[in-house]
Parts: sequence; structure tokens; C-alpha cells
Amino acid sequence: MVAAVLEETGRVDGLVNNAGINAAPVPLAGAADFEEVVATNLTGPFHGMQAVIPAMRAQGGGSIVNVSSSGGLMGIPLTAGYAASKWGLRGVTRVGAVELARHKIRVNSVHPGMVYTQMTAESAGLVEGEGNYPPAPIGRVARAEEIGGAVVYLLSDEATYTTGAEIAVDGAWTAGIAPIALLGPEFADALLG
Repeated sequence: MVAAVLEETGRVDGLVNNAGINAAPVPLAGAADFEEVVATNLTGPFHGMQAVIPAMRAQGGGSIVNVSSSGGLMGIPLTAGYAASKWGLRGVTRVGAVELARHKIRVNSVHPGMVYTQMTAESAGLVEGEGNYPPAPIGRVARAEEIGGAVVYLLSDEATYTTGAEIAVDGAWTAGIAPIALLGPEFADALLG
């Protein structure tokens, strides 16, 4: 992909690592899909970064945005592989920011909360609209374009001094109260046993 872009345009100005999967919620001891989730959510973006860094160095800079998750900013029960991958992506982002700053390559991460997509609608039964997602203090799930706005900013020339940043776009989910507390003790007891 990088070779094709270089051939067509002569530059690679930005990379957005946005692929991600989750596994069925299971306790830490039973995280059967751990390696598959880590391979997609952490190893994949790492390889994406490796692929664009030489071109960005040669051209004198660029911007890499890793889409992590609010699950990379706090612990969410029953998400061992997902959480490990998103916390790991957060670490790779920060290391990249420090290592690549001298080459004018910016590396930042965006941490969405729950986003309404076809996948989340089918897997989690999410519904768009105000009041349809009580765990987020804002009371709803995000729209994809709300996450995209943060990504576009980080790719733009407006963010030329921003590197190593972690932008939570999560409706205040990680601002203070853990999601499990918002759901109440009955839900926590049912979830955690």
C-alpha cells in the first residue's frame, strides 16, 4: 500500500490505524481470543507504522494517528485481550512520538468511547440518539464523524506541535467515574459474579 501511494503521489503524509476487533466478554482466565485481538489491535498498527516511517523520514515529516479506545485509558472488566491491545497501542504511540519527533513525524492517539456503527448495533444492540446510552455521562453513543473530527485535526497542519497526545472522544466516560459504577451495583454483581 505504501509503495502504491508513493508511486502515485510521491508522499505519505498521514497514516490512520483504525482497524480493531473485540472478543466475547470473558473473565481474564478464559480469554481464548486474546492473541487474535492483540494481533489485530496492536501488532497490526505497529506494522502500519513501520511501513510508513521510512517514507515520512525521507520527506521530512508526517502524522500517524492510532485509534485506540477508552478501554486503553481504564480497565473494563471482561476485556483482557482488548484492553491489553489498546493499552499497548497507547504505549507504542508514546514511544513513537518520542523516537520520531526529531524527524518531524507526529504520533498521537484517539480514544473513542462507544461509537454507533453497524458492528456495535449488531453486537451490543446500540441505538443512536439522546438518552440511549446511560454509561456515558453525555447519555448517548458517538457518531463516527465525531471521532473522525479528532483524527482530522491530528492529521492537519493545525496540530503541528501536537505529538504524544491522547485525545479521549468518549462523552466523558473516562473523565472520572468508571462505567461499571454508572450502571449500578446490580449490574456490577451480575457482570462480575
